[in-house]
Amino acid sequence: MKLVLASASPRRKELLGQLGFLNTNSPAPFEFEILAADIDESHRAGESAQAFVERLAQEKALAGLALYGNDKNAVVLGSDTIVVQGETILGKPTDEANAAEILASLSGKRHQVMTAVALTDGTKTVSRLVTTQVQFCRLTEADILAYIATGEPMDKAGAYGIQGLGGNFVEAIDGSYSAVVGLPLVETRALLCEMQVL
Repeated sequence: MKLVLASASPRRKELLGQLGFLNTNSPAPFEFEILAADIDESHRAGESAQAFVERLAQEKALAGLALYGNDKNAVVLGSDTIVVQGETILGKPTDEANAAEILASLSGKRHQVMTAVALTDGTKTVSRLVTTQVQFCRLTEADILAYIATGEPMDKAGAYGIQGLGGNFVEAIDGSYSAVVGLPLVETRALLCEMQVL
């Protein structure tokens, strides 16, 4: 069974690689291929945040399978992460001013990080959604500007990376740390077992 990660994210690649030591049912080493699957990530009117992130993960997995060539021996993993505050989905910042707005809105407040992971072989598709509560400390304008100057927020949902410098702002989390980084390990392992990859 070939495992394919439909993501160019180095964080997801690293996290998926961590599951390799659990590959006790197979004498073969735990390996996976990587390809980037581009999909339309537009939010649909009336779509809940949960439905949105699950749909994106499933569409990435299916797009990855189509790119891979519908190999009957392949299972493709797609994943997506969004940051939600109240009813607002906070995507990747469009520019530095938008990054500052997002970070100011998170300052001193609690928000949700939702990560969905989906696996498909073309016949069967399985998915899981993991929601983690994240509490930010209060940020000064100087904190926000200094962080933006590093460039780290610009390609991340919610304008921060918990595994990087943005971790300095995370006061507490309730839920899965790996899901906030981009791939929930416990749930991904369960799906890999369900699809008989592990």
